[in-house]
Amino acid sequence: MASNPEKQRGIHGSWIENAEWWDTTMGLDGNKYWQQLQKPSLERLVPVQSGCRALDLATGNGLVARWLAGKGASVTASDGSEEMIKHAARRSSPDEADRISYRVLDVTLPEAFEDLVQAESTEGGFDIVTCNMALMDISDLEPLADALPKLLKRGGIFFATLLHPVFFTSGATRFVEVVTNEATGEYYNTRGKIVREYRDKAPWRGVAVNGQPAFQLYFHRPLDVLLGTFFKTGLVMDSLEELYFDEADAIKERPESSANYTQIPAIMALRFRKLQ
Repeated sequence: MASNPEKQRGIHGSWIENAEWWDTTMGLDGNKYWQQLQKPSLERLVPVQSGCRALDLATGNGLVARWLAGKGASVTASDGSEEMIKHAARRSSPDEADRISYRVLDVTLPEAFEDLVQAESTEGGFDIVTCNMALMDISDLEPLADALPKLLKRGGIFFATLLHPVFFTSGATRFVEVVTNEATGEYYNTRGKIVREYRDKAPWRGVAVNGQPAFQLYFHRPLDVLLGTFFKTGLVMDSLEELYFDEADAIKERPESSANYTQIPAIMALRFRKLQ
């Protein structure tokens, strides 16, 4: 069996291969998931004070880092893929670049946090740590969870979004049924999902969007495991949002699109705090 560093290098390899494609797909302003679900949740759950200090993990092409910088935060943006960091830095405006520093950071390695933790012991800690749409891509969450209480100042926030563990990372399958209204004779589509595995689900290959150059691995965790990983380090969750698309987001030409499943949450947003 491969060691954790070897395993993680393989995982990062897919993101190195996907980096340019992903940056082009997300662009400067993100996709529908960012615009309709992730960004509004950030606006609701992450109060950003001008001059506060933030750490953005798994920054991708820098969407959250730029959002934080635009609110006046001083941001350290990190990712396990050096290629992603290059794209994120290139996307920053001059004003944003003045507020954002970039670094490669593998969140599965405890030693990767050591210099940050040491620096924060004198700086007083980050006000905000974010991890947008990446927890399901990370093979081992414990090094991150263990580091957070050392990185955050008292009262600091850890905010994360991820594909919904029940309806997505479990490998749930989608179905579309054509139903006839017997009173009117008209027919319409109904949609749902079938969850066959939830307690135990092995890592599986998938793609975020059809057409990307390389598959990625999804790591499913049932909710008690996912949340418990952070609870046991002393963090307290004070907000949870299940994020749904609306009828206005529907893509009629793609009946299988997640945007059409308006009764089923696509994403979960979590906010934890360090209270002591």
